[in-house]
Amino acid sequence: MGRFGPWLLWCILSLCLVPAAGAAQTAPIGREARLTPVVTAVKAVAPAVVNITSARKVAGRGGVGPLFDDQLFRHFFGPGMMEPQNQTEESLGSGVIIDGTKGLVLTNAHVIAGGTSIKARLLDGRVLAATLVGSDPDFDVAVLRLSGDGNLPQATMGDSADIMIGETAIAIGNPFGYTNTVTTGVVSAVGRSLKHEGGTYADLIQTDTAINPGNSGGPLVNLAGEVIGINMAIQAGAEGIGFAIPINKARRVVAQIVDGGRVTPAWLGVSGQDVDARTARYFGLDRPRGLLVTDVAKGSAAEQAGLRPGDLLTSVGGTELDDKDQYLGILRTSPVGEAVALAVRRGSAEVRLTAVPTAFSEKEAVAVAGERWGLSVAFGKGVAVTGVAPGSPAARLGLKAGDALIQIGGEKLANQAAFTRAVYLARMHRTVLVMIERGGRGYYARMGVN
Repeated sequence: MGRFGPWLLWCILSLCLVPAAGAAQTAPIGREARLTPVVTAVKAVAPAVVNITSARKVAGRGGVGPLFDDQLFRHFFGPGMMEPQNQTEESLGSGVIIDGTKGLVLTNAHVIAGGTSIKARLLDGRVLAATLVGSDPDFDVAVLRLSGDGNLPQATMGDSADIMIGETAIAIGNPFGYTNTVTTGVVSAVGRSLKHEGGTYADLIQTDTAINPGNSGGPLVNLAGEVIGINMAIQAGAEGIGFAIPINKARRVVAQIVDGGRVTPAWLGVSGQDVDARTARYFGLDRPRGLLVTDVAKGSAAEQAGLRPGDLLTSVGGTELDDKDQYLGILRTSPVGEAVALAVRRGSAEVRLTAVPTAFSEKEAVAVAGERWGLSVAFGKGVAVTGVAPGSPAARLGLKAGDALIQIGGEKLANQAAFTRAVYLARMHRTVLVMIERGGRGYYARMGVN
């Protein structure tokens, strides 16, 4: 090519790179094309998502630390250095405004647990004080009321019964304090259960949408811009496994909290015990699991559904039962009045039943205390023992008429409602811790139950 070689090569390349006449040009993507369903859904819900800051008092230590916490160092340093010091700790979470006129915010109970002051920051920058309307840790649901004139945005509630597996799910919240963060994924499953220290959360939405600390209490949204769940937890040690409370369940809990300040526990009228290896073989199980029904209360939802003593309850609401504690945990998170499916083994047959839980009222609590523990009680300033059945667990413990019941399990019996909750939580325990007062002195004792 000689000395004309580079020039000739440049000409050839230039001709190849020149677009042909009339060739289509790529147009820039406009905003309308970028306005995807996810963007539209976020625009609809984000103004109603709030960043919740809850301040609480926690016990700290003086300057010497817990390493030196014994009587010798207490004497040396003095009580002021050794005693716990109150400190203020802040926790972050999310919430969603469900009623802009009344200023009601739906969030998780664990987000505001123990909070002495609560504030909510809106997307538009407003920071409003919040008061607690009520909460229920069994459902992990809390309701707040924001200060102000009530001129607030609110999210549209969806129908969690209409959720489709695989549909797009959007989480909006404040992970690690990063306000109004959006993550997307899909609904992985519904009807999931999640065990925790206090029991079991049942009937949850599972999603692979990223849910991080600070997302708790924020909304899970569908492509229609509707709230279908309230984000609550992730599976420890796993990626892409998060859980949300179905919005239908959350709304029923909210209604009870707003109307009465608390949630009425659900009651089927079943007493039972864990399954041993021998019983498991009798029912043809590969391992001990389920709840062996020992008693069904007269006129209860369980009796009306056809459940009988001797039945083996293997599943409640689609969740397979491992043991009695799981049954109690599932029932604690089952709304009153909502039908629940029961799977039962009756001898060699498998039976499917449907029961509608009723409210566990003070009447049921008094009846259970009498039948299960042999205690008759009366309510006044506290809870007084009025009678003890001969040969009952209460009699074997030495309780007698005139004693005052101060505590059952972890519940202090400040009123009749507290007594009802205490009986509900301890009704199937084999050992019940009680505190009684006799002659002006308090005693702790453990009551063994057959």
